[in-house]
Amino acid sequence: MTSNILLQTTIPCVEDDWHIGRFSLIRQHLESLLADDGSPSYKVTARDREVDEAGNDIVLSRLGESDFDELWLFAVDTGDGLTATDCAGITQFRQRGGGIFSTRDHFDLGSSLCTLGGVGAAHYFHSKHPDPDESRRTRDDVVTASIDFPNYHSGANGDFQEITPVGELHELLRRSDGSPIRYFPSHPHEGGVGAPAGDPNARVVATGKSKVTGRAFNLVVAMESSADAHGNQLGRAIAESSFHHLVDYNWDTDAGCPTFLEEPPGDGYKRNPSALDDIKSYVANVAKWLNPRTDRR
Repeated sequence: MTSNILLQTTIPCVEDDWHIGRFSLIRQHLESLLADDGSPSYKVTARDREVDEAGNDIVLSRLGESDFDELWLFAVDTGDGLTATDCAGITQFRQRGGGIFSTRDHFDLGSSLCTLGGVGAAHYFHSKHPDPDESRRTRDDVVTASIDFPNYHSGANGDFQEITPVGELHELLRRSDGSPIRYFPSHPHEGGVGAPAGDPNARVVATGKSKVTGRAFNLVVAMESSADAHGNQLGRAIAESSFHHLVDYNWDTDAGCPTFLEEPPGDGYKRNPSALDDIKSYVANVAKWLNPRTDRR
């Protein structure tokens, strides 16, 4: 049976920004994945924020009533991308078992995620919900002076970084042959994520390493399905340090980027195109792992 995935940004469509059209390659990849019988595994809807008269997103605010199985939320706003009603809709969606992939970027970019219960607790920003480890409240990338912490430098856009699995190899990080996924797209200033304190169902599953300081930083937090205080069986969720792992520009710099991006791109993927297979395998794993219809036996 084909499952329904919603790819959604937290901003209206603005051409010179990270609108949903800049995530076309992940959409195409998800749509190319087939079930054993040859039918499409996923139907993908991709959209930017669109609000009603009250300022609530017309889909997210009613997500719990929708037929979507997964929400892939690209938080590209500066703090105002979700209303309380939107968050309630997303919460209801997860309470009925829907899976959530949430990602953001450096500094306060995507900080509207802080208003999202459960998943939001895994995201650390500069001005809101800072990293509980005070030693991490400092600049990592010092080249782009306009961007403060968190801003871990894993490499240039268009290059790839080598990741390190944490603990037992998570199924999100397994290639089809069972070997570990090794490469993620890199980015000059990734954000901060971590397993929320007191949540036994969340753990960091992958880290990267700063090319400036040599310091390890968290890339992916996976949250298992669990029962909430009201007896709802919550869907699985993921918190990721940067949407640049999935945006077109970081898979193919020829796809272009907003004019405000200052850093020169690298050519790692152009020189080693097979390295892109790892992030594609990861995307397929995420879609399967988050899907409430997946056989969990």
